[in-house]
Amino acid sequence: MTNVMVDFGRTPLTRDARAPYADGHARNPAPRRLTNMTLTTVVFSIWGVFWIYWLIAAVGAKQSVRTSRFRPPGLVVIAGVVLLRVFHTGTLAVHSPILQAVGLILFASGLGLAVWARIYLGQNWGMPMTQRAEPELVTSGPYRFVRHPIYSGLLLALLGTALATNLYFLLVLLLLAGYFFYSATVEERTMTTSFPADYPSYKAHTKMLIPFVL
Repeated sequence: MTNVMVDFGRTPLTRDARAPYADGHARNPAPRRLTNMTLTTVVFSIWGVFWIYWLIAAVGAKQSVRTSRFRPPGLVVIAGVVLLRVFHTGTLAVHSPILQAVGLILFASGLGLAVWARIYLGQNWGMPMTQRAEPELVTSGPYRFVRHPIYSGLLLALLGTALATNLYFLLVLLLLAGYFFYSATVEERTMTTSFPADYPSYKAHTKMLIPFVL
């Protein structure tokens, strides 16, 4: 009779002692997941606002007189969808507060650079690999440091997105970087033809995408 009473007495005590730990362990992942979801929602909401601004700002741009027939963005989108299906993106989600903070700084800096460059480019802005009527050579603002600051800004913002939300976007970054490099090369041929006296000198004193590097 005594042994039964002792066994019955121990069982509730053991459960009570472990209950706070078990409950706390079960509750901790939920706020973390909620924080990640909120951060992702904020980042992509800002991306949405950015693209809305981009479309509105394109209204006053000069008319295109020539457009490249080769459109790699479609291939980039298809490759991105395939990679999305192949990789389990949930396992690449970022949970480190330090990485998220660095990512947000890069994200904001990249979008800021792209907007800054867009403002200085004004009516001369166009889709990649297009030629505008009566083009002007813009070398002020961010164009003092790189020849394609819009591309640089978008790539930097995408790097920040990857570090702040999901490392899967690093794959998208690589694909987009390849496209932007190709696009910049084509555009520079056009600019050299349009400004044979000024563009070679400008090109010799600036980098394509990354100041002092590339």
